[in-house]
Parts: sequence; C-alpha cells; structure tokens
Amino acid sequence: MIAILEIIDMATGFRLGHRPGRGPRGQPSAPRKPGLGRPKKPIAAGFMRLGVAKEIPAVLRDLGADPEPIIQQAGLEPRLFEDGDNAIPVAALGRLVSVCVAQTHCPHFGILVGQKAPISSLGIVGGLMQHSDTVGDALRSLVLHLHLHDRGAAPVLTVNGDVAILSYAVYDSGVECADQISDGAIATAVNVMRALCGPAWTPAEVLLPRGPPPDLEPYRTFFQAPVRFEEETASLVFLATWLDHRIAGADAVFRRMFEERVGELEAVHDGDFQEELRRVLRTQLLTDRCSAAKVAELFAIHRRTLNRRLSADGTAFKVVADEVRFEIARQLLTDTAMPLGQIAAVLEYSEAGAFTRAFRRWAGQTPTAWRAEHRRL
Repeated sequence: MIAILEIIDMATGFRLGHRPGRGPRGQPSAPRKPGLGRPKKPIAAGFMRLGVAKEIPAVLRDLGADPEPIIQQAGLEPRLFEDGDNAIPVAALGRLVSVCVAQTHCPHFGILVGQKAPISSLGIVGGLMQHSDTVGDALRSLVLHLHLHDRGAAPVLTVNGDVAILSYAVYDSGVECADQISDGAIATAVNVMRALCGPAWTPAEVLLPRGPPPDLEPYRTFFQAPVRFEEETASLVFLATWLDHRIAGADAVFRRMFEERVGELEAVHDGDFQEELRRVLRTQLLTDRCSAAKVAELFAIHRRTLNRRLSADGTAFKVVADEVRFEIARQLLTDTAMPLGQIAAVLEYSEAGAFTRAFRRWAGQTPTAWRAEHRRL
C-alpha cells in the first residue's frame, strides 16, 4: 500500500498518504492507511492555496524580472511560493498580480500564469478529477469541492441543450486585478480539460469579464478558439458530449483514496453559512434566476429555515443578495465596458433605471460616476 501511495505522490504531486517515519527509540512508525491520516486544516474564508499562483515567480523570470523584490513589494514572503499548498489571502494575490502587471508592463500576465498551471495545481481536488470516471464527474467534483482549495471564487457548470459552460467567478469584494485572476483561472481550466480530454482539446468559445487587451495574440494562441470580451463571467463553452468522455488512465483504487481524503476535509470544513450563501449567490445571480426559495433548495433546507439562520446572524436574504449584487456590479463596472442595461439584466433588474437607483443607495453615487472613477481600462 505504501508503494501505491508513493506512486500517487510522484505522479500527481499530491501528498495523499503517510510515509513511515521513525518512532520511539528509532523504531519505524506504523504506516497509516490512505485517507485515514489526520487531514490538513481547511483554509479560512477569503484565503486560497497558492496552487496556480505558485507559477508567478516563473512567469516573472520569463519576462526578465526578479521575482523576489516584486513579491516583497506586494507584502508577501518569496519563500511562500516554494510550496503550492501554502495559503494566502485572495486580496493579497490580487495585490501581487497588480504589482506584477505594473512592474512587467504585461497586460496579459494572468494568461501567462494560468497556461503554466497543470491539473495538480488544484491539489487534492485535481487528484480526484484525474481519477474520475468521466469528464462530467470530474467537473462536478470541481464545483462541489473547489472551496477546499480556493475560498475566494466559485465555479459553476451549466448545460444548455448540446452546450456546456464551465464558469469561474471571483466573489470576494474589492480584489485587485480580478480580471487577471479570471484570465489565469480560465487558462488553467483549459489545461485541466486538456489533461482530462487529451492535449488536442479546444473550447468552442472563451468568455472573459474584461475589456479587450491591447494584444489579442496571446489569447488566440493559447485558447485556439474565439475569445469574447466584456462578458458577465469567465467561462469555457464546449460541446456537452465531452461530459460523457471517459478519462484515460483513471484508476478506481486511486479515486476511492482521493474521495476518502476529500470527504475527511469536507467533514472538518469550517464553512461560515453566510460565506457559503454568498458563494452560491455569486454563481446563481450570473447563471440563473435567483430567489430565496431556490437558494434554500440548493442548501437542502426549507426557506423558513434559511430565513431563521440569517435572522440569527442579524441579517436577511434580501440584504445578503443585494450585497452580492453590489459586488458583481462593481466588478463589471470596473473591469468591463458592459452597458448599464446589460448589467441591470444580469443582476435581475427590470430596467437600467431601477439598477441605477439601487446602486446609488449602495454607493452614494450613480454607476456611471462609479465607472468613471474606478475603471482601470
């Protein structure tokens, strides 16, 4: 069994099992069964494991920059990037990416980082995906368990007829360079799909929630597909038939080991209910009509139970939903040139005037004034 665990460690980079060490008086300690060892503490709200971001120093070097002073300028310790399992605040990642873009003058920095990231950058979740039966099973595992790896963003998988859409949304408010982070996440998602489907896989279309960059070539070259900007969320669009594609090399024994470890981490997950609600709202508002009844159904509780839990926290569903709408509105106003009428529709307002009145209540100014003051493009 230990040999199997060592093969997993070498092949995937995941520390799934416990290698025997030295016990008292130099005697070998008894090996633990896979998945029965003490799981690592789940990351806190607003944090993420480095994972994909571990590639940032390599990209800086590729661009002729010295990573150490740039990482330090962002208030982080360079040694942090030696281990992709280390956790950092999502806000700190945004600050670092902002400094990297400014220092390298590279407007497509996020794409360069994401295209270096293998599926193993998703940690234990990536391992479970690699050994799932089908691509659909793998992506559903990603949606269910990415919060064990990243507590600042939410993926969602939707199927409309013969089209599947895998989306990624940063839901922490005020994160700098959310557009670059989304670029990197979608580039990583392409690598993940190519690992699951084969290296020749390409999406039918790529959607990005940002304005067109000065140079489109890095996007066209990497994605090998049409790229649309000024979109509501970062998404890969592909044929739904890929969801039934069986994953080459998937192993049922390894899958059970990863499922067991993921189950342990979920069991000790210290999720805050309001944070989980915000995560669900962030994806539901961008992909579907959103109501308290529907959200309660997603949590497998009655609407009255949802209201009671929020009331005990001193808030209400409408208050939390409006806060999430404000976060989405600020991101779309800052990172895209999307018309106000389209943003209003995304956020479920009947017309632009209703959205403008709501935004004025939230921010003390109109969305047009906010955009003029904050838009980075």
